Amino acid sequence: MNLLVTGGAGFIGSNLIRHLIDRPEIATLVNLDCLTYAGHLENLDGIHGIHPRYVFEQVDLRDQAEVVRVIRQHDITHVMHLAAESHVDRSITRPGDFITTNINGTFHLLEACRAHWQTANREVQTGNRFLHVSTDEVFGSLGPHDPAFTETTPYAPNSPYSASKAASDMLVRSYHHTYGLPAIITSCSNNYGPRQHPEKFIPVIIQSVIQRRSIPVYGDGLNVRDWLHVSDHCAALWTVLLAGKSGESYNVGGRNEQANLHLVQHLCDLIDELKPALGGNSRRLITMVSDRPGHDRRYAMDATKIKCELGWQPAQSFASGLRETVEYYLAVFRSAAVV
Repeated sequence: MNLLVTGGAGFIGSNLIRHLIDRPEIATLVNLDCLTYAGHLENLDGIHGIHPRYVFEQVDLRDQAEVVRVIRQHDITHVMHLAAESHVDRSITRPGDFITTNINGTFHLLEACRAHWQTANREVQTGNRFLHVSTDEVFGSLGPHDPAFTETTPYAPNSPYSASKAASDMLVRSYHHTYGLPAIITSCSNNYGPRQHPEKFIPVIIQSVIQRRSIPVYGDGLNVRDWLHVSDHCAALWTVLLAGKSGESYNVGGRNEQANLHLVQHLCDLIDELKPALGGNSRRLITMVSDRPGHDRRYAMDATKIKCELGWQPAQSFASGLRETVEYYLAVFRSAAVV
């Protein structure tokens, strides 16, 4: 297997590379990342420039010629496509970046793989695999008592980010049905864990608490998200790449629905316990702010299909995973002289 991971210097991508780099099935692991604000090679310390199976390509998916070169030069047989603009707030202020990267970039990758994987009679080889990593946000919003999203839930994206991901999902689906590209789509719930960009929800809360700054919480704070530890997500992606059925989609969820306000309160209490020198009573920092446009009320993922068909289920409990995550960021921010 010559495996291409796009977005491998980001949060999920770097954790995925760490999860896979020593797998015996992989001859070469190529990390394609253009190193925007969210990609950092420091996330791959101990691997980047050291591991004999690892190759780094600083390439922007919007550069079609370079994408074609990478696929051909490394004779890529399998793709795990994670690279994307992914922050909802940024998509509201700069939607164009999400269109060009998430839609056009995915198109360039699909075209490069289709051309490289074609046989002499123009059929696509079935031994290859294209895994497209998507999000629960493509399904829109749930009410408090609605059943969780399944793989057959109609798409109803409500932000430029989720719309761009929905469009890229449809492109992947079309390449499977039109050209026979051996493609699979996974949709995951909110990830948490080490190496996440500091603008994301949980790192923002932790930084705000340790710096004794106001903690902004949108609206009434009762928007609900399902939280998945990044290590569980990485295990699910590897399972799907190896055993998933071409043309299928799989939901990956953590079975950890949490209202935003309740999660913030829990994080405050954890930090008060782990770092009492800050003074305690961190909940007083919580400040309710105006809701953001198009803020989906609730996400919840039904991961029955991947459990029943492929045998995957999350191994990390939310209590232990969140404590481990807080301890990680406290150490990171301390070393960066933030604490």
